[in-house]
Amino acid sequence: MEYGLLGLIILIANIYALVKTWQSGASTGAKLVWSLLIFILPVVGLIIWFIAGPKGGGRVTA
Repeated sequence: MEYGLLGLIILIANIYALVKTWQSGASTGAKLVWSLLIFILPVVGLIIWFIAGPKGGGRVTA
């Protein structure tokens, strides 16, 4: 049961990371590379994204 809950938490975190990556102001190529990294290496990719991923939102608020 614990592994199922851990898997669900990782899945939710990966979906969050993917959404934030595509909302960032990074180039399309960078977004694609980050998405592949998060998708192919779910845990390691999430940790790397959290440390070095694209920052900032795509929207500008004044």
